[in-house]
Amino acid sequence: MSVRVVIGTQWGDEGKGKIVDYLCKDVDLVVRFQGGSNAGHTVKIGKKVYRFHLLPSGVIRGKIGVIANGVVVDPEVLIDEIERLRSENIEPKLMVSDRANVVMIYHKLLDGAEEEYLGRKRIGTTRRGIGPCYSDKVARRGIRVGDLLDEDVLREKMELILPVKRELMKVYGVDFDLDIEDLTRRYLEYGEKIREFVKDTSYELNKAVREGKEILLEGAQGVMLDVDFGTYPYTTSSNTVAGNACTGSGISPRYIDEIIGVVKSYTTRVGGGPFPTELRDDIGKHLQMKGGEFGTTTGRARRCGWLDLVVVRHACTICGIDGLALTKLDVLDGLRKVKICVGYEYGGEVLDRFPSDLRILENLKPVYEEFDGWRMTKKARTFEDLPKEARDYVRFIEEFLEIPINIISVGAEREETITL
Repeated sequence: MSVRVVIGTQWGDEGKGKIVDYLCKDVDLVVRFQGGSNAGHTVKIGKKVYRFHLLPSGVIRGKIGVIANGVVVDPEVLIDEIERLRSENIEPKLMVSDRANVVMIYHKLLDGAEEEYLGRKRIGTTRRGIGPCYSDKVARRGIRVGDLLDEDVLREKMELILPVKRELMKVYGVDFDLDIEDLTRRYLEYGEKIREFVKDTSYELNKAVREGKEILLEGAQGVMLDVDFGTYPYTTSSNTVAGNACTGSGISPRYIDEIIGVVKSYTTRVGGGPFPTELRDDIGKHLQMKGGEFGTTTGRARRCGWLDLVVVRHACTICGIDGLALTKLDVLDGLRKVKICVGYEYGGEVLDRFPSDLRILENLKPVYEEFDGWRMTKKARTFEDLPKEARDYVRFIEEFLEIPINIISVGAEREETITL
């Protein structure tokens, strides 16, 4: 038996979908433990590209996918993903926690209204209703997946919640005409469509642990979007760190065997917020276009920059990372020089930690190590196949972080992977 956790060490979009797909070939269950349909995982198999927002990546390998209690579930998105897989003759093996909170239509309306209200200070959310849903969860007025299976419970909650939402919408000047009966009926229909999948997933997961099953827990976003340890308030609304793998799934920390950090060979982020190594030049454009840096969920162009090891070290420290998977090394192919940020210059001193103060983050200057570029890594299948310059780049990351790199991805395909 082993329980492993896969965590993104940057601002998300590190390539976790491919790494989870690669690692889960020998596991029994793949578990999502936080986030919602604001996240996107992309897996490429041959000419076929699969894009998921809620379903764990492992379902296309026939693994049992678990959407655990820490996830906020948009049932409309979930049903659409299930039906798309079925249209391709893939029947997902799936469990959805009855304790997971439900993203309601009013959460999406509120998400958009709040962003408009904030104007230039907006967070840059996906407007998928994730923040308002987590807010209701913490305020103890959320609707849970299990409620969609009980008409009396759902109607009672709607009668309590909707009048409050109507008043809140007035603050934002939004017309809110959702009818309790129509909304109750719609979500009861969603409940019927997913009824077969709804389980007490914490019970099922702990049963799997006792039975010696192999379990892989996957995070939806990166550590720098964590609501506590990221670039707050420009973060997501949940904890993306390894510690939340336990609270978001119901598996005890004592059962976690390994924590794997996924590091993109450069850095990207979506939406607003500080980004010390951002490149607004031709190199930034190169990374964006060659890396296909456009959001799986929104299609928005991602901001791109050099690899920031201050960020990655912060993530590795918070999460207790045991080993690393380095992705998209091939995107750097063809650049004459490549750089890695190893510190920040601010106020006449060099900082070696990631500060929480946005005012510092917006005014610091990255300190770089520069490396010679290389021609091509995409055809490499062993570490020795890589150009010497690329090997030097990889070894520097390992030595700086003092954590081994065990996987290197040099392309989107499964076989474009080097295991060390």
